[in-house]
Amino acid sequence: MANEGALRSAIVWLSVIMVLVGVFTFSLKKIMVTYAFGMLGISGILLPDWDFFDRDFSRWPYPVTADERAALQARRSGFKRYRIYPMRVIIYTTIYSIGLYKWWIFVSS
Repeated sequence: MANEGALRSAIVWLSVIMVLVGVFTFSLKKIMVTYAFGMLGISGILLPDWDFFDRDFSRWPYPVTADERAALQARRSGFKRYRIYPMRVIIYTTIYSIGLYKWWIFVSS
C-alpha cells in the first residue's frame, strides 16, 4: 500500500467507533461485529489493487496488460489517481450502504 497513513487513520477511527459502541451498548458481540464490519470496509476501500480496478469497468474481467500498467503508473499523481467511474461508484455505494444499514440495525437493537 502506497499510503500507510490512510490505513493507520482508518484503523484508529475504527477503534474509536468500537469504543463508542462498547460504551453505549455494553455488548462484546456488537463490538466484535463492528470490528469485523469495519475491517471489511477498510480493506474494501483502501487495500484493493488499484492498478487493476483503476480501469474502465468493462476491463475488470481481463488481466492488466503491460501497456495499461505503464499508462496507470504514468498517470499516478495526486487526485488523478482516484478517477470516478459511475459503475464503480454505484457498486461501492450499494454494497456499503446495505452493509452499513444492517450494521446499524444490529447495533441499535
